[in-house]
Amino acid sequence: MKSHRIIFLGTPDFSVPSLIALYQSEHQVPLVITQPDRPKGRGKKLQASPVKQKALELGLNIFQPQSINDPESISQINTFHPDFLVVVAFGQLLKKSVLDIPRNGVLNVHPSILPKYRGPAPIQWAIIHGCSNTGISIMQLDEGLDTGDILQIESVEIDPEETAGMLHDRLAIQGAKLLLQTINQLVENTITPEKQDHTQATYARLLKKQDGRIDWNQSSQSIINLIRGMTPWPGAFTFIDNKRIKIFKATNVDVSDTVAPGTILNSFPDELWISTGDGAISIHEIQSASGKRMHIADFLRGSKIVSGLKI
Repeated sequence: MKSHRIIFLGTPDFSVPSLIALYQSEHQVPLVITQPDRPKGRGKKLQASPVKQKALELGLNIFQPQSINDPESISQINTFHPDFLVVVAFGQLLKKSVLDIPRNGVLNVHPSILPKYRGPAPIQWAIIHGCSNTGISIMQLDEGLDTGDILQIESVEIDPEETAGMLHDRLAIQGAKLLLQTINQLVENTITPEKQDHTQATYARLLKKQDGRIDWNQSSQSIINLIRGMTPWPGAFTFIDNKRIKIFKATNVDVSDTVAPGTILNSFPDELWISTGDGAISIHEIQSASGKRMHIADFLRGSKIVSGLKI
């Protein structure tokens, strides 16, 4: 198969498997474009994106524009005469002046079954909403937000105990595989783009820290889904004795008594049960504001939480 020149645009961890897959393929990656280094952590030191770190490791050329659509960026991309641009969670929308550069178009890897869950947080919202499956969509990028024609879709089941972090890692690898398959089929002219049904579109907005606050009036399953969808970031949380507590894992428990949602229930000494809108959940992994993530039994050895307390 003929080698093609592919410029890669990506930024976070999700993008890295696709970059590696392209690098290891018969195709050429003459340039990697990623977001500028950003201040991070308490010291606000500049930190390279995961894609930049991997590109440096692989010895690839790197370009970090403030805007992908400015004249300098367009000139830089044109220099390499690319056959494809591949965009995987890059973080900037491409305008027509960029989309028109590659001979064979611009491809995008998106972790949902489009047109469902367009936007920046499809993995988290699919879990929060209790979906039993999601997938990877490879599409031709246009000027809209995840509105381009679909080339391939692959569905995957969501495990009932899977967190957003776990699903993220799985879909990143699956997306890389499907990307290579799609490029090969495009080159062989064995794939036909299909328009999205825009009337069926839903939007997965960016998560905020406050989205993680647990509403104990919700059903047990809804709360468990929220915890899974918010793990590892931004984290599901509640307040016990006015102290912020993050919850990382919980399961349903059967209770006979009906009490107000958000009440600490009487349970075994090494367990923490909290009532919900339709029952109760048992907390398995937890973290205090100043502590580390730990099993509930270890947490309770150092923190006395009395039954009957309303949180």
